[in-house]
Amino acid sequence: MTTLTTTISLGLALVACSALQAADYQRLDVKIGQWETTLSGQSTGIPPMPEEMLKRLTPEQRAKIEQAIQARNGSGSKTVNKSCLTKDELDKPFSVDNDATKACSRTLITSSGSTQEIHIDCSSNGMKSSGTVKVEAVDSEHIKGSMHMTASDNEHTMNMNYTFASRWVGPTCAK
Repeated sequence: MTTLTTTISLGLALVACSALQAADYQRLDVKIGQWETTLSGQSTGIPPMPEEMLKRLTPEQRAKIEQAIQARNGSGSKTVNKSCLTKDELDKPFSVDNDATKACSRTLITSSGSTQEIHIDCSSNGMKSSGTVKVEAVDSEHIKGSMHMTASDNEHTMNMNYTFASRWVGPTCAK
């Protein structure tokens, strides 16, 4: 169940960084190239599950999944990954675009060379999520931020609170 909760949490984090359209967007004053990000946080509650997934589960399977998630609630998770930030990506307001983000609206609350705050609302297949992502460029080689989201359907609600810290590794991206 760790994988399911992590996948949902990271998926919502990606939603926060996707296809925001705002006339007053200002890019963060950070370097392009290879970045390393550490994401830490926790979630509480049971994640909303798509109806088609629930239909395939037996009542015993569903109960087992819910028990595993409840047992994990409150325990923190930490992941580290590397990514490449290009000039094109930095010049666009959170340019990742995929099917998961089409049902989301994003409102730019604050945008400057040092801070950005985005409010997100999503609705798809009976599931709703909303929250806020805050990003701060500490300097041109360090970024920190937070994500606070709530996701729910008719039966389940999950709250996610994550922080991240990114550091610039160098101008050349590893392949």
